[in-house]
Amino acid sequence: MTLATDQNINPEGLSPNARRMLELRDEVLAEWMKRVRESIKEAKQLANPILINTFPSLYDNIAEAITPGYPRTTGNESNTVAIEHGGERARLTNYNVHSVISEYQILRWTIFDVLKANGVRLNDEEIYRINASIDGSIREAVTAFALAQLALRERFVAALTHDLRNPLSNAKLAAQLIEHSSDLDRIKEFTRQIVASLDRMDGMIQDLLDAARFQSGKRLQLRLEEFDMQELAKEVCEQFTFAHGPRFQLIARSARVWWDREAIKRAMENLMGNALKYGAPDTSVRIKIDPVHERVMVTVHNEGEPIPPEQMESLFQVFQRAAAGKEGWGIGLPYVRSVAESHGGSVEVDSAAPRGTTFMIDLPGDARPYQDAPTLEEKPD
Repeated sequence: MTLATDQNINPEGLSPNARRMLELRDEVLAEWMKRVRESIKEAKQLANPILINTFPSLYDNIAEAITPGYPRTTGNESNTVAIEHGGERARLTNYNVHSVISEYQILRWTIFDVLKANGVRLNDEEIYRINASIDGSIREAVTAFALAQLALRERFVAALTHDLRNPLSNAKLAAQLIEHSSDLDRIKEFTRQIVASLDRMDGMIQDLLDAARFQSGKRLQLRLEEFDMQELAKEVCEQFTFAHGPRFQLIARSARVWWDREAIKRAMENLMGNALKYGAPDTSVRIKIDPVHERVMVTVHNEGEPIPPEQMESLFQVFQRAAAGKEGWGIGLPYVRSVAESHGGSVEVDSAAPRGTTFMIDLPGDARPYQDAPTLEEKPD
């Protein structure tokens, strides 16, 4: 039985070269994954099941297509293998259109190279069928990728509108209460609520703009200054304790850094906000500041349901949810990543049921030499 999409249970009916292709499937796909990881930066850290995706079925479809008389002229004919692949690349990875095209081109040459190395001689018609299959798959996958990205953006706009309505409604209600109140203390409290709601809206919009700017290939404009990260962490924890109660545990040592203070503050606020939103209720959120080897690690930990492994790769995409089943779109996570990389560092996540979830911003203590370093999202001129 093959892995082809027509459930072909009689591979003996295929041509000798097609049967040889099937025998070499694992070798071809292993070599393909190796080349893809070496050539496509977005693929380097993908888990094997996500990386290989629908390629085994496409490969066996191509083997059928090179068989004379078989009712399949190309590997992508009358099936949605390439379409589904393009959609999954949009939903589950940080791929762009060039990445999608490249991995198909790599498959083309991997097939030819491995077959040749194993003494398989293809005739002109078989070469044509393989090329036509790859070219057709590229067209379908790229179209599906673009449509999925468009759909994600439309859903993102709807979700963002919903999220913005909450602080807007709170501000409107507080303003209406002011109109009907003559108590100066209550008026001051309503005013503070309005300012807090507007600040929340402004922060959401600014996070979105910065994250979108970063993913379009533009670097964040850092304003580096020297400060003590321990003091900043205390400041943010005090703000969150005032707003959400005494759930925050700070473990910190003095750490003098040359960073963008406001950007790091917003990154911390985003991670701590996510810890509250997605963590188990009524459990502590732990923040640690660890200076080590001329670097400083800022970690935020929460208990609760872990992040599903299949969502790890898409956490830092602008148009992806931060977790399933929750409102909001995790706009801040792409921003956190952009802050970390613009400082010459990185952001990592560790999440499992026994351990809870930890996000770590890991930066050189002095970011001045690295603020012009390339980032993963930066586009060449």
